[in-house]
Amino acid sequence: MSESSLARAPVDSVDSPAAASHAPRPFLGVSRSALGRMWRDRCDEVQALQALAMVQQHGLPDMVARVLAARGVAAGDAVPFLEPRLRDLLPDPAVLRDMEAAVARLAAAAQRGEQVAIFGDYDVDGACSAALIGGFLGRCGVPYVIHIPDRLTEGYGPNTAAVTALRQAGARLLVTVDCGTASHAVFAHARELGMDVVVIDHHQAPADLPRVEALVNPNRQDDLSGLGHLAAAGVVFLVLVALNRALREAGFWRADRPQPDLLAELDLVALATVADVVPLKGLNRAFVRQGLAVMRRRGRAGLTALMDTAALSGPPESWHLGFLLGPRINAGGRIGDAALGARLLLTLDDAVARETAAELDRLNKERQAIELIAVEEAMAQADMALTADPDRAVLVVHAPDWHPGVAGLVAARVKERFQKPAFAFAANGDGGLTGSGRSIPGVDLGAAVRRLVEAGQVAKGGGHAMAAGVTLNNDSLPAFTEAIDALLRDSVVAAGADTALLVDGAMTAASATVELMARLNGAGPFGSGHPEPVFAFPHHILTEAAVVGNGHVRLKLRAGDGSQVGGIAFRAADQPLGRALLAARGERIHAAGSLAIDRWGGAERVDLRVTDVAPATPGKAVDGN
Repeated sequence: MSESSLARAPVDSVDSPAAASHAPRPFLGVSRSALGRMWRDRCDEVQALQALAMVQQHGLPDMVARVLAARGVAAGDAVPFLEPRLRDLLPDPAVLRDMEAAVARLAAAAQRGEQVAIFGDYDVDGACSAALIGGFLGRCGVPYVIHIPDRLTEGYGPNTAAVTALRQAGARLLVTVDCGTASHAVFAHARELGMDVVVIDHHQAPADLPRVEALVNPNRQDDLSGLGHLAAAGVVFLVLVALNRALREAGFWRADRPQPDLLAELDLVALATVADVVPLKGLNRAFVRQGLAVMRRRGRAGLTALMDTAALSGPPESWHLGFLLGPRINAGGRIGDAALGARLLLTLDDAVARETAAELDRLNKERQAIELIAVEEAMAQADMALTADPDRAVLVVHAPDWHPGVAGLVAARVKERFQKPAFAFAANGDGGLTGSGRSIPGVDLGAAVRRLVEAGQVAKGGGHAMAAGVTLNNDSLPAFTEAIDALLRDSVVAAGADTALLVDGAMTAASATVELMARLNGAGPFGSGHPEPVFAFPHHILTEAAVVGNGHVRLKLRAGDGSQVGGIAFRAADQPLGRALLAARGERIHAAGSLAIDRWGGAERVDLRVTDVAPATPGKAVDGN
């Protein structure tokens, strides 16, 4: 059977008769996998017809057409979607509220040569945003200083001590990036010190905004731009586009001060967009596609050194940004010097870049060791919470001795394991608790936290749909746990009502080729809001399965024609998926997962990242419980 016929017609089970009703039928007849899930075709009947039209009209491979159609791309839009052009998708920055005021104040600073203080968040988005605006101001000849707060001693967002120090150092203009939307008291203090303030942010905003010269945030309630899906670095980029235009019109650029190439800055926008897990749609998708192209030219010393330190093989891809580069930049803000990331991204010195990248790599290894212990404790707490209350919607874990810098990572692992929103809290040194939350699709954490802040139930907090930060008084954790659970229960139930694994198509080991991967990558980048394709490999024999590395399961599948494909199930060895794989060695199974290029040893091959398995023999179980 060819790849195309497998891709188009897998819904009628090869193991059981098709259902007579109009209810969705299990893909490959899998009604209960090793993880207890039904498999379903991601393409509905209408989308399948769109995919067929793409094949006929544009000559696309059937699998690529199915991937596009299942993500809502119409046949007539296939070509522009596969070749997104920034010039077609970039809006006029003026559509953002307060953009003109922000540009006017920044342009005045550039023309007067005022010293500017840039205050950023300690994550990847904050580091990239600070580096973007700092680099631009530097090309304008403007003196600037970047302050990234220490997670332990300062916490998230602007604080009065830092603002005072920045003013004493000579700054007249304070620009906050990836933070500041709710910093009323701090900005009132800045005004008293004679500082103007411009906020560039993307976090959800309260109705009552601080008094500043400009607050550019597509998620403020009176902004009608429709750009709320941008990362902070994306918003900063639009500010720089408008600022560059304003300075050009004012005759600011000249032979000895040339206009900067903003397209060369898209590597930072791409990194922040992927690392901050914002939806990869529309403008964000174009940012990442173009940014990856910039990154492949290896023109930024810091990112080149970081890619080399991370042993990135081959050209950078979207997943490299989220899993290899982003965590290393974050490591400084989590357990070391929070400003390391921004300094790395701004340096022009190759030696400094290599030294800084090596330090971030060392900190990342240290972070991994700290995280491992905390995750084990968190999983035990989450298990106990669900044993006591199986219907609990939100999992809240905590320990006073956890490092606050790994709280978000712990929350992410708990969320990943139990498929429920999760918060992890650690002591913050001020007699309170600092926590980070991670969510599942369809459950808006940022909005919920903002409601609790406005109700006075949370001392400080904010975020966006998929992630949020919270500061609590030491004795208010039980009340927060119950309040967030009650607030999100309905949306969690709705999000979890259908836990089916959505499959884009079926293929054999022989059809998983490097050439197909090149065509599939054209439909990317994949990530939040544009899910990575999942493919099923039906009736393959699991010839090898063994635990490798840090709890991964390495495997090999063989098709009936003798072709083989390698695979791996990450962090699965002690989980139901890993146990099911190890128990099924030598058996015929259906395997599902995403595809990636493995460049080990200088050769390219396709690997399957396994996310689920099911028995291929009727009546036989593949169970890891």
